[in-house]
Amino acid sequence: MSQKNPPVLSHSTILALILISMVGPLAMNIILPSISSYQVAFETEYALAQLTLTFYLASVAIGQLFYGPISDRFGRMPVIYFGLVTYVIGGALCYFAQSIEMLIVARIIQAFGGCAGMVMGRAMVRDKYDANQATSVIAYMTMGIVLAPTLGPAIGGILEDLYGWQSSFIFVALCGLTVFFVVTRSLSETLPREKRHPTHIGHMLLSFYFLFRNPKFNAYAFMVAFSTSAYFAFLGGSSYVLIDLMGISASELGLAFVAVSALYILGNFLTARLNIRFGLNKLIAFGATVSLLGALAILMVDQLVGLNPYTFIGLMSFIAFGNGFCISTGLAAAVGADPARVGAASGLAGSLQIGMGSIATFIVGTLFSLFPGSVAPLAMTIVGCCTLAAISFGLGLWINRRAD
Repeated sequence: MSQKNPPVLSHSTILALILISMVGPLAMNIILPSISSYQVAFETEYALAQLTLTFYLASVAIGQLFYGPISDRFGRMPVIYFGLVTYVIGGALCYFAQSIEMLIVARIIQAFGGCAGMVMGRAMVRDKYDANQATSVIAYMTMGIVLAPTLGPAIGGILEDLYGWQSSFIFVALCGLTVFFVVTRSLSETLPREKRHPTHIGHMLLSFYFLFRNPKFNAYAFMVAFSTSAYFAFLGGSSYVLIDLMGISASELGLAFVAVSALYILGNFLTARLNIRFGLNKLIAFGATVSLLGALAILMVDQLVGLNPYTFIGLMSFIAFGNGFCISTGLAAAVGADPARVGAASGLAGSLQIGMGSIATFIVGTLFSLFPGSVAPLAMTIVGCCTLAAISFGLGLWINRRAD
């Protein structure tokens, strides 16, 4: 497709795609200021209360595996409607939860619904654009989508202070209803019936099998997964490191998320502007290098002179800036690696991204319980994630070139 062709998705459509992609991340992060309140409300330990985040991520990872292939058969819009309804129901169940176990189950339901829009947003863009154009559109979408997890903790903290921890779930349920209304007005099906194909469990697994045999898909999907895991490791450990160890307040923690996300948004903005000029691989290589250097700097500063809130947030922002060049570009390339399996690729790439992130949060929590009172467990996890991202990208492209 020529770059001179007019956009095939209207601004209102792209806005609706951003909104359906935002609801899942919003519900994920809005609870961060309330985890300690769950401890008090349900008389439980922090490790168990933190599972409201870990299991949310796990549910998102699993849900994305199914939504992509199902949408390849039935179309994108039925999946979006189902996801939004499930998301609202999950939020209501969270509000009425009477135990930490019930809250965790309700969060799993909420996440399963919220992740539908995350998969469909990418798939619908790839239905209409080629790889390079999709990269630019997804990069701009990501700048909007990242506002949800950026503002989520700040909104959650304000709502808790004013109305209690349950109010966050009412807020996200109302957001889900609002987005449902917008979708009915602004979105239409992007996958024609003639391009759909039957999907069942065996076919879904076969699609994943072919994708895992595709070195191009692996290079981009695993790079995205490990790059994102560095951020999720930060999510899982930031409250303990910044509040418990470094003594900042909950409101200051919210500002820290804003600072980190601002650099991530900047990276996405530059990606959208520079993609056509430099191409996908050069931008990813640059971003992966920047993120790895930032991760190594966190570990070295911690070991040599010790981290304070400013150096920690500054270096984490440096990592996020690098991720801004990696994640949207890698997702667009992974989703388009096999044109016959766009929905499956979108689901599998997203599942790997969030699944690895949930594992990263679990690793950070486990290491903190084994080595309390130190930033090193979080720093080492972030270094490991950024290192694996760079290795995955380089090794995958090397294998792909040999195959050609």
